[in-house]
Amino acid sequence: MTDPKAAQRTILRNKLLGRWAAERLGISGRDADIYSDALARDAVDPERSDVFRKIRQDFDAAGVIQSDEQIRQVMTELMVKAGNLMPTKQGDNLDAAAVALARNLMSR
Repeated sequence: MTDPKAAQRTILRNKLLGRWAAERLGISGRDADIYSDALARDAVDPERSDVFRKIRQDFDAAGVIQSDEQIRQVMTELMVKAGNLMPTKQGDNLDAAAVALARNLMSR
C-alpha cells in the first residue's frame, strides 16, 4: 500500500473486522484483542493480507455459519466505518488510539 491514509484505513478496518469475527468465533477479552491485532498487522504484510480467506477458514473450522457474501458485506461496511473514524484534519481526535495503532503497525 503506497497511500498512507488508505493503509491506515485498511488496518483500522481489519482491526474492527477482527473484533467482529472474534465475537462470532466466541473469542473474547485479551484473546479477541490478539486476534484482531493479528488481522490488522496482516494489512501491512502483502503476503498475509487476505483477511477474507483467514476469516473464512476460521469460521469453517469453528462451524460458524456466515456466507462469503455476508463476510464481504461486513468488510465493506467496516471499511466505510474505518474511513469515517479517520481524522479529517490536523488535530482531529476521532479514535486516535486506532489511528496510532495503524501508524505503529505500518512502521514495523
